[in-house]
Amino acid sequence: MIDLRSDTVTKPTAAMRRAMAEAEVGDDVYREDPTINRLEERSAEIFGKPAALFVPTGTMANTIALKLLSHHGEEVICDARAHILDWELSMTAWFSGLQTRAVPTDDGILTWKIVEKSVKPRGGFLGPTAVICIENTHNMAGGIVYPLAVIDDLCDEAHARGIKVHMDGARIFNASVASGVAVDRITKNVDTVMFCLSKGLGAPVGSMLVGEKDAIDEGRNLRKRLGGGMRQAGILAAAGLIALEQMPERLAEDHANARVFAEGIAGIKGIDIDPLKVLTNIAVFDVARTGLTPAQVLAKVRAAGVVINTAGGTRLRALTHYDVTRAECEKAAAVLRTVLG
Repeated sequence: MIDLRSDTVTKPTAAMRRAMAEAEVGDDVYREDPTINRLEERSAEIFGKPAALFVPTGTMANTIALKLLSHHGEEVICDARAHILDWELSMTAWFSGLQTRAVPTDDGILTWKIVEKSVKPRGGFLGPTAVICIENTHNMAGGIVYPLAVIDDLCDEAHARGIKVHMDGARIFNASVASGVAVDRITKNVDTVMFCLSKGLGAPVGSMLVGEKDAIDEGRNLRKRLGGGMRQAGILAAAGLIALEQMPERLAEDHANARVFAEGIAGIKGIDIDPLKVLTNIAVFDVARTGLTPAQVLAKVRAAGVVINTAGGTRLRALTHYDVTRAECEKAAAVLRTVLG
């Protein structure tokens, strides 16, 4: 099978496996795992923030961040297709007590002009806006990258009103490679940022939450509440260090492969996709005009050896990653041409 469902399906590299086997470990709940400590210190250094926290999943990192930046009964503003809204089991409500204010956008980018209309002040009737969550790259918007000026303006306007900004940066290194802007500059003005080690960077497990030291210290307690206090988890952090230090430099290859795939299916009758908008490793395309349902298309391509995923409505989504080659992306596009031709 050519697996284009997600970059979460990547397998750890040989270097990661060696590092895991040889990792120096200790009890992380006691802050005694030297490998986890190095991963957290290095993550904070790369992002230009005072502290970082290793957690098992991106959902946990987002959940902790939103809890740190808010109080029960307040609101979080996010895009209407945001990961925290659709793919995290309503943890914003269940754990953080936040009401989500979903704002529709054309391209997944929340500008201050768009957000301002939904900001709620503190008063006797309204749940006040506590935090704005931006997703960079934006998954369901096709891996789109936030312009730096938009992030800076949004942070400036939000902070002037006492509103915090969290960045769901699950694929922040894809954004960095595509834009040519270092991650510490992209995230300079946000209060907290989450990024995944287990997506495009290829580690088997783990995400990082980065921010101010006091917030991260409290985040460690919240991680414990969520069942994320691990013991000799340096075995996992060792792979995370390889992912952090070595894997970002190869992400441009994934981006190029996604563009090749998009160009390969762009001419298929009934497929709607603009290859020029495929900037990172996510290609989202609409099959509404093919005469087939998304489920029918998925079944046909799976029977031919390719697996892809849905992206809502009549849209499908293919993600490139470390474990798919250029030739396999070309073959996957050829399968779609055959199935839908």
